[in-house]
Amino acid sequence: MYHTPVLLKESIQGLMIESGGTYVDATFGGGGHAIEIMKQIGTGKLIAFDRDPDTLNNVIRDKNFMLINADYRYIKNFLQLHDAIPCDGILADLGISSHQIDAPERGFSTRFEGELDMRMDNRSPISAADIVNNYPEHDLAVILKNYGEIKNSKRLASVITHARSVSPIQSTTALKAIVQECAQRGQENKYLAQVFQAIRIEVNRELESLEIFLTKGMEVLKPGGRMVVISYHSLEDRLVKNFFRSGNTDGRQEQDFYGNIHTGIQAITRKPIIPKQEEIDRNPRARSAKLRIGEKK
Repeated sequence: MYHTPVLLKESIQGLMIESGGTYVDATFGGGGHAIEIMKQIGTGKLIAFDRDPDTLNNVIRDKNFMLINADYRYIKNFLQLHDAIPCDGILADLGISSHQIDAPERGFSTRFEGELDMRMDNRSPISAADIVNNYPEHDLAVILKNYGEIKNSKRLASVITHARSVSPIQSTTALKAIVQECAQRGQENKYLAQVFQAIRIEVNRELESLEIFLTKGMEVLKPGGRMVVISYHSLEDRLVKNFFRSGNTDGRQEQDFYGNIHTGIQAITRKPIIPKQEEIDRNPRARSAKLRIGEKK
């Protein structure tokens, strides 16, 4: 299977789908969530986004479905182009798909030997190898700290910089060998995952795309329309939580002249919805998922 959809029932229920409406699946992937949305929209339409060209192989053959091979940060541009504003609901399942993780040549997984790539869109100009081999040591340290929450990020950046001066780092295996010497004993796997996450986020500008998507997505929703977002690590979840509570990803409470707070959005979920144990047993990759719902006022 290309990708097992996470929190499927909960996310579809959260959208409050109305037959005949216009909906957006911002992260199409294998189409698991999209198929469920299509079952409920009747004569409505579903517009899906995914930057990975591989997802074009999963297109749903239905006149009411459209797949746009682009980053979801461009949601407003494309919905304007296709006269689909306002839309009734938006779903986003963040992170990488099982297909991307399980393809060694994509370089996302610490489990496989592969090129140091990590691009969600292989047409993008910058790969993980470019970052690891060319970024200044200080910039590497910042990325590792901010995106991977690596505590000894400066030391790791120094080790990487020294290693690449001897020989370019071109494979996941080569990077793993270099990184492991900085990991705490017994925490090697977790440490590797944090390093790979940090580099992947930088390669794909994931947090930047998410911030733009949240803002533009809320702009294209109709009043009462819902945005459902599933995140997989604290950096993503913090942005989503802040946005649904305050209307911006910084979490600032903005007041008017009279001291009234206007967010333009209401958080439907005060606490995130997480997978039940039976779902985690079926799909261990669901373990870290958190689902939040926001509604446009």
